[in-house]
Amino acid sequence: MPETTATFLGLSLPLWQALWLTVKLATLTALVLGLVGLPLAHWLNTTRWRGAVFAETLVTLPVVLPPTVLGFYLLVAFSPDHALGGWWHALTGGTLAFSFTGLVIASVVYSLPFAVQPFQAALRGVPREFIEAARASGASPLRTFFRVHVPLARNGLLAGLTLGFAHTLGEFGVVLMIGGGLPGLTKVASIALYDEVQALNYAQAHVFAAVLLGVSFVLLLAVNLLQRRPR
Repeated sequence: MPETTATFLGLSLPLWQALWLTVKLATLTALVLGLVGLPLAHWLNTTRWRGAVFAETLVTLPVVLPPTVLGFYLLVAFSPDHALGGWWHALTGGTLAFSFTGLVIASVVYSLPFAVQPFQAALRGVPREFIEAARASGASPLRTFFRVHVPLARNGLLAGLTLGFAHTLGEFGVVLMIGGGLPGLTKVASIALYDEVQALNYAQAHVFAAVLLGVSFVLLLAVNLLQRRPR
């Protein structure tokens, strides 16, 4: 039996709640990806450190790593018995596992390569002569990056943020391992859809899946349009 018979636009209220939580999670994840991923992509593009290839491999690892494996190791790291989880527990009195904050951190780790790789490609696509001209005019490296590099790469950067947002919408294994599907707290759209199917509530599952399909299509269309736009 479904949790409630009350519906709005064909979806039950718990499903709307799960959808809102997912949008909130994806938005926060995209913001953090922008703050963390952009300088990381620039560093990976410009560093001469020989160990950078290992750092880049580590960043890219979630692309090929099974989500449950990543979720398991994050769950262990979030435990109060380990450094990160213990520090958070001492600071807040709570745990990162089975919390929305834990979902955000896990989502950033899981979606990082899907933002960093487009960031790297966009930054590499900026003509070198513009960068050299800015530096020759006396602009500092930081000023050159934000006044020349970023504006010229904006289409690719926006595509990376949109892709990170879209990737977060479809998370299942990682968020299930970290969040456990607590209604109103960690139960995101993918888990809510799975629960509807498990409950044999196919009518709601069809509507909810169609909504998620439509949102995903629009986001990917936006990514493709951004990548095709001329600078």
